[in-house]
Amino acid sequence: MKKLIQSLVFKVQNPPGARACGLFWALGLELWILVGGCAVGPGYQSPPINAPAAFRGDSDISTNSFANLPWWQVFHDDTLQSLIRTALTNNYDLRIAVTRVEQARALAAQARAGFFPQVNYAATAARGQNIAGGNTPAPTGTIGNVFAADVNASWEIDLWGRIRRLNESARAQFLASEDARRDVTISLIAQVAQDYFQLLALDNELAIAQQSTNSFGESLRIFNQRLRGGVASILETSSAEALMDASAATIPELEQQIALQENQLSVLLGQNPGAILRDNVSLDNQISPEVPAGLPSALLERRPDIREAEQQLRSANAEVGVAKADFFPQLDLTGLFGAVSPELSAFTSGGGVAWGIAAGLTGPLFHGGQLRAQYVQARAVRDQYALQYQQTVLNAFQEISDALISREKSASARTEQSRAVEAYKIAVKISMERYRMGSADYYEVLQEQQLLFPAENTLVQFQLNQLLAIVQLYRALGGGWQTEITAAR
Repeated sequence: MKKLIQSLVFKVQNPPGARACGLFWALGLELWILVGGCAVGPGYQSPPINAPAAFRGDSDISTNSFANLPWWQVFHDDTLQSLIRTALTNNYDLRIAVTRVEQARALAAQARAGFFPQVNYAATAARGQNIAGGNTPAPTGTIGNVFAADVNASWEIDLWGRIRRLNESARAQFLASEDARRDVTISLIAQVAQDYFQLLALDNELAIAQQSTNSFGESLRIFNQRLRGGVASILETSSAEALMDASAATIPELEQQIALQENQLSVLLGQNPGAILRDNVSLDNQISPEVPAGLPSALLERRPDIREAEQQLRSANAEVGVAKADFFPQLDLTGLFGAVSPELSAFTSGGGVAWGIAAGLTGPLFHGGQLRAQYVQARAVRDQYALQYQQTVLNAFQEISDALISREKSASARTEQSRAVEAYKIAVKISMERYRMGSADYYEVLQEQQLLFPAENTLVQFQLNQLLAIVQLYRALGGGWQTEITAAR
């Protein structure tokens, strides 16, 4: 390398005049080709991951994963699909993420510019006494003119790979921003689905509250009839009225929660707070898809936040190479071609042609430990991102396992609770018939009613939990972003 540089410097210092400009480019190209494979710093290696053979809670191990399905094949509700499409178009968090991608793309383009010569132009026209070009003092003793124009170029030859490492780092940051946008996309899809299902659950709870109010009201009507007939007491009517009023009091609260949930969902859609149309849609109508989780090894390539963490690590690893390259000298080639003359006529006729080429080698001698400290810092940052990558993978395994277990247990609880609700409905019907025949007292009727309506609310919660577990699993597996362009159309 030393002999190569000495040879090139000799050529630069002794060029044939007519070939100066071409020699500048030839020297740069020769150096660029010869040292193209030399890049200091560590090559990137992915950190080791202790991936399990299967996710905990996955009873049906399969190489396929429902995360590979587009979201419209996971969520079959037409209203929900329309909401997701609107959110993918209008949501502000997603639009902000897109602008960050564009910023990272521009930064990567700036880094790539370091591979090429920087070419500039300059022109000067001046008149004065004892001056030369650029208004610099000159002992001419006369008043005169100076005209100059030139095109100059400078080119840093990437001897040690500093520019290549900078470009590698910037490209990794760009890819990380892409994966961050994808993570926002799947988070948005999951959040819209989650808020929508919660809204449907509130609708069901409101219907139950209205139904329970009407049921207690019907009991009150029957008790009043019997009170007027002299076969019931004021205690019965007072108890029924208290239960009816207590049930009715929950209706405004549920209506408030529904309005707030609609506002939250509207903001996700990038719209002003307002009502969410959902005609003839119920939580009971939602279809639970088959949910094979797939293999843990495929998660590393599919989940965007893991991909983003790895690109951040790749960028930090490249920065270690940049810090190491700062220990070595930098070779710069510069060239100039133009004209300079004290007379405009000579300037325009080409009589004042000026040219020059040079090579400069600069390197550090003493910086008080600054360069070494920067290198140590870069390595520590790389180690930090390596640990963050491993932590992100571990958290992903936990989220998937949590969602699988939650789905399984919620489904079992929903089945059992459905049986309980049906039994309570039968008990309420029988108790009312027994009361009318005089075989039971009012306490039995009210007791069975009081047991039925909380059980129905609990069933709604189990239904919601089962759907939310599916949403969380789809999001944890990294599903939805692969077909985001098609989905937004």
